[in-house]
Amino acid sequence: MNLASSSFWLESAKSWRAGAGRLACACAGPLVGFALLLIVWKVISMRIADIPAPESTLLAAFELFKHPFYDNGPNDVGIGWNILASLSRVAIGFALAALVGIPAGFLIGRVPVINAICSPVINLLRPISPLAWLPLGLLLFKAAGPAAIWAIFICSIWPMIINTADGVRRVPQDYLNVARVLNLSEWNVFTRILLPSALPYMMTGVRLSIGTAWLVIVAAEMLTGGTGLGFWLWDEWNNLNVQNILIAVLVIGVIGLILDLGLLAAARRLDHSET
Repeated sequence: MNLASSSFWLESAKSWRAGAGRLACACAGPLVGFALLLIVWKVISMRIADIPAPESTLLAAFELFKHPFYDNGPNDVGIGWNILASLSRVAIGFALAALVGIPAGFLIGRVPVINAICSPVINLLRPISPLAWLPLGLLLFKAAGPAAIWAIFICSIWPMIINTADGVRRVPQDYLNVARVLNLSEWNVFTRILLPSALPYMMTGVRLSIGTAWLVIVAAEMLTGGTGLGFWLWDEWNNLNVQNILIAVLVIGVIGLILDLGLLAAARRLDHSET
C-alpha cells in the first residue's frame, strides 16, 4: 500500500470516528431524557395501581399498530384511521391559516395604516381559548368536521400574522432606502428584501401555529366526536381503558414532535437556500 492510499484511509477513518462521535453526542441527551421518562413512569405505575407499566403499555401499542386500518363500524376503527382523520383536519385548517395569515402579516408589517387598524383586533381575539371558537363553528357550518377545521384555522392564524409582521418591521431601513433609490417595484421589494429578511420570523410563526393546531384538534375532537385521536382518546376514557389512553397520549406527542421537527428542517433548508 503506497503512502497516498494509506493517508486516504487514515483520513477516512478519522472522519468516520468524528462523525460517529458527533452522532453519539447528539443522541446521548434524548436517550437519557427518554430513559428518565420511562423510569418516572415505572415508579408512578408501581405506586398507583391504575396506571399501567411502561412495558405492558408499549407491548399493547405494538399490538394496536399491527392492524391500524381495520374498520368494524363507525365507532370501531383502527388507530391509523383516527390519525389520518386528525392529520387531514389539521392540514386543511393549517393551510387555510397560512394562506390568509402570512400575506396578512406582510401587509400589516409593511403598511402602518393597516397595522394601526388590525393590531387592536388581533390583540383582542388572540387570547381567546380555542374551544370558545368551536360552538361558533358548529353554528356556522352545522357539522363537526368543518367546525374543528374552523377552530384550527382561527387559532393557528395569529402566530403567523404576528411573527410575519414582526419580521417585516425588522427589515433594516437602509435596505428599503436603497430599494427606493433604485426605484424597485413593490413586487421586487417583496421578493428581494422583505421575504428573505422576514423568512426566519415567518417560519417561527409557522412552527408555533402547527403546535397550536395539533393541540386544538385533540380538544375539538373530544367535544365533536366522530373520528380522530381526540375522539378515540375520549372513547377509551369512557371505556376506562387507561392503557389505550396512555398510548393515545404518546401517539399525540410523537406526531407533534415529528411535525415540529419537519418544519424545523424546512426552515433551516429555506434559510440556507437564501444565504
